[in-house]
Amino acid sequence: MEAVFPQVVLRIFGIPLRDTVISTWAMMIVVIALAYAVQRRQPEVLEMIVDFVLDTGASIMRRSAEPYLPLLGSLTIFIAVSNAFGVVPVFVTPTRDINTPLALALVVWVAVHYYGVREKGLVGYLRDLANPVFTLPLELIGQVSRTMSLTLRLFGNVISTEIIIAVVTSLVPLIVPLVFVAFSMFTGALQAYIFTVLAAVYIGSAVAAD
Repeated sequence: MEAVFPQVVLRIFGIPLRDTVISTWAMMIVVIALAYAVQRRQPEVLEMIVDFVLDTGASIMRRSAEPYLPLLGSLTIFIAVSNAFGVVPVFVTPTRDINTPLALALVVWVAVHYYGVREKGLVGYLRDLANPVFTLPLELIGQVSRTMSLTLRLFGNVISTEIIIAVVTSLVPLIVPLVFVAFSMFTGALQAYIFTVLAAVYIGSAVAAD
C-alpha cells in the first residue's frame, strides 16, 4: 500500500526528488515528442483536440475561447496524460502527489486574475471583484475554497482509484485488475475534462461584464 503514495527515489544536492516528479518530467517529454510526431503525420488529430477545447470553452464562457486556448488545452492534455501515465511500467501517476494538483489549481487561480485584469483593467476588475464592497471577505473565501476544491477533487479521485487498484491487484493479481486500470484511464480523462471546464467557468466569470 505504501507504493501508492509518493516515494523519494534520489537526492540532488540534498533536495529530495520523488517518483512523481521524475514521472512528470518523463511524461512531459513523451507529450512533446508525441505532439511533434502527430503534427508531422496526422495533424488533423491535433486539430480535433483544438476544436474540442475551443467548442467546450466557448459554450461555457459564452465568448470565443481562443485567447484562453493555450491554458485550457495545456490543462486538458497534461491532466489526461498524467492520470493515465501510471500504466506505463516503472513510472507512476504524477497527480497522485497532492503537490501536482495544487500547482495546477494555483496556475488556474493566477490565470483567472490575470485574464480578469487584462480584460477590465486593474481598477475595473477590483471594483467588480468586490461589488458591493462588504462582499469582499466572502469573495476572498470563495477564491481560496475553489482553489482547494480543484486540488482535492483531482487528488482525491486519483489517489482513491490508485488505492482500489492496489488492493484488487494484491487480492486478484490476474485479469480483474485490468478492468480497474481501464476504468482508471476513463476516470482520469473525465477528471481532466472536469478540471478544464471548471477553469473555463472561473475565467469566464472573471472576464464577464459586470
